[in-house]
Amino acid sequence: MGEENFVDVENFQTKDYFYVCRGHLTDRGFCSPVVDEAEVLAKKKKEEMDREIELVKKEYEDKVAKKKKAKDKKDTKKEGTEEEKEDVSTDKEAEKEKDNKIQAISSKLQIASADDVPRIYALHKNFFQMRIDRIRNAEISKRNRERLKNPAAFPSVPSGDL
Repeated sequence: MGEENFVDVENFQTKDYFYVCRGHLTDRGFCSPVVDEAEVLAKKKKEEMDREIELVKKEYEDKVAKKKKAKDKKDTKKEGTEEEKEDVSTDKEAEKEKDNKIQAISSKLQIASADDVPRIYALHKNFFQMRIDRIRNAEISKRNRERLKNPAAFPSVPSGDL
């Protein structure tokens, strides 16, 4: 019950809205998503940035692995506190370098994470026309009810002799 089952579909030009279940939004016979080119480009750029970030992380992990191997070789040959301090400081520098690269890549383009589901849909012509017809019929029936309630709308009884 925590998840919404219905979506509010609105038309801001005519102030019309109705509720649609998410299953209808995926039905190609009911409506089709309106593709926003800018959104598609932004999504591609985000994917590219994610790939770059992964590459930077892999480079960092490779550097750390190489340093560990070199450190292990040095440890077998020499045991010195100065070398250990240098290794720790280079590890910290490498980590800072990785963080800086990741921040530089992510600061290129700040993209708000959006759902994969499109936000704008075009209702197919026949469904849209049915909605317009139903609204028009409701207005006509409302006007007819008001006319029937108004006694001035009826003709008066003839008062002349036959």
